[in-house]
Amino acid sequence: MNKLKSIFSKALLLTLIKMFAIVVILVFGFKTWLNYTTNHGQKIAVPDLSKMSLLKMKAVLEEANLRYKIQDTASFNPAYPPLTVIEQNPEFGEFVKENRKIYVTLNPSGYRKIKLPNLLGKTKRQVEMQLKSLGFKIGTFSYVPDRGRNVVRGLKFKGKRLSAGDMVPKNSKINLILGDGKGGFVAKDTVN
Repeated sequence: MNKLKSIFSKALLLTLIKMFAIVVILVFGFKTWLNYTTNHGQKIAVPDLSKMSLLKMKAVLEEANLRYKIQDTASFNPAYPPLTVIEQNPEFGEFVKENRKIYVTLNPSGYRKIKLPNLLGKTKRQVEMQLKSLGFKIGTFSYVPDRGRNVVRGLKFKGKRLSAGDMVPKNSKINLILGDGKGGFVAKDTVN
């Protein structure tokens, strides 16, 4: 019985109550500190940055107390003006806290340039498939006197004759100069 009384003595009960009170105060203090340092309950709506220039986007984000980081530019999208925002993360309308970083992707100033392979002497069908797979469009066809029918004898872009190794913007229309298959031969220097 003495042991039982010693277990439930006033000193032990006071110690347990003090420990419980300290734990409650620490938990409450930690929660208050956490709410303060993490800006709990604060909401800033992410603005729509779509099609904004870099300068305008920077001003809008600074006004909203947000930061930005530019991701690598994407493939050129003709639906957006050059050097404007085409993607953002977090998306427009989502809620974030103050000083949050918004990741943006800019539209490049134009299509990237692709090195033109040697296509002379190949058939029209082969060249069309190869150009399309590289991201080019097929323009017009013109014919020159040649023994080979539909054999590529030259390529043109914006009126300028192209050679293997020339850099041409992706999505450009390439005009093909083909042999007519009726015989004769025209030196490639005289083909315009």
